[in-house]
Amino acid sequence: MARYFARKLLVYALTFVVAVTVNWMIPRFMPGDPVSAMISRARVSQPEAVDAMRAYYNNLFGFDQPVWQQYLHFWSSLVHGDFGLSIWVFPKPVSEVILDALPYTLALMIPAILLSWFAGNWLGALAARRKILDNTVLPAGYVLTAMPYMWIAVILAWLLSAKAGWFPVSGGYSLDIQPGMNADFLLDALHHWVLPFLSLFLVALGGWAIGMRNMIIYELESDYSSYLSALGAPHRLIRRYAFRNAVLPQITGLALQLGVLVAGALVTEIVFNYPGLGNLILAAIQNRDFFLLQGTFLFIVIGVLIANFLIDLVYVVVDPRTRTGMAGGQS
Repeated sequence: MARYFARKLLVYALTFVVAVTVNWMIPRFMPGDPVSAMISRARVSQPEAVDAMRAYYNNLFGFDQPVWQQYLHFWSSLVHGDFGLSIWVFPKPVSEVILDALPYTLALMIPAILLSWFAGNWLGALAARRKILDNTVLPAGYVLTAMPYMWIAVILAWLLSAKAGWFPVSGGYSLDIQPGMNADFLLDALHHWVLPFLSLFLVALGGWAIGMRNMIIYELESDYSSYLSALGAPHRLIRRYAFRNAVLPQITGLALQLGVLVAGALVTEIVFNYPGLGNLILAAIQNRDFFLLQGTFLFIVIGVLIANFLIDLVYVVVDPRTRTGMAGGQS
């Protein structure tokens, strides 16, 4: 087992290096000059002052160095936990900007991912053995899972906010409320959280329900189910074995879908103007903030890798065949 996890950690380490390198390169392929954007926002008209500011900022951000030196300096700073200064909200550190937005994204993504997975698997398992439910869950699931996140976000905003007036259409909290750990702010933040959560939850729910429904039907028609039925085993026992085998591909699917779900969460945040990492990415692109963009991508990469590693651990626990294979490989 130690050798198995050592290989996994090596793969994740290599993936991290490649992903971080790509994240460092992406902002530098963006058109435009971030220093020129900063100077234009400062509205400086004197040529001497413009030249002095350009030289100062280029030296401060390291843009006057060769690209290979900038790359090495990036890794050196990363090892020391320094993500640089934000160009958009200069001179605030990138880490502070990200940490201000990170709780909103986590509060949106974690419940949406986990609740949609559990509810979708439960609903799909019920639909596999109840025809009336199957005739409703399957078509609804196909419609939901085929809808892009931004479409269902716009539909929910129109129905439940613009028409019904039940929920606010944008923001993470009301502007007249001071953020803090108090009941007024938490209730108001929860009110703003509902629509972004529903848009992520419903799309993911349809996919998990369809997947579990199809896997349960496949398992119930397999040879071992027929054999158990011929032996007179209770239907409840057969369904239990079918569910345990059907849930394993769903765990694998959760690992594979994490990147898609994260991307959907970021797009949803932009639609609802939710103050999470998605809005930070949009602001970083609009303001050519290299450091904020690469820092935000870095947090997303780390989060996805950690979540995938945890799913690998769960898979080892729930699938005895994996443990048997690891034991056989070490003998």
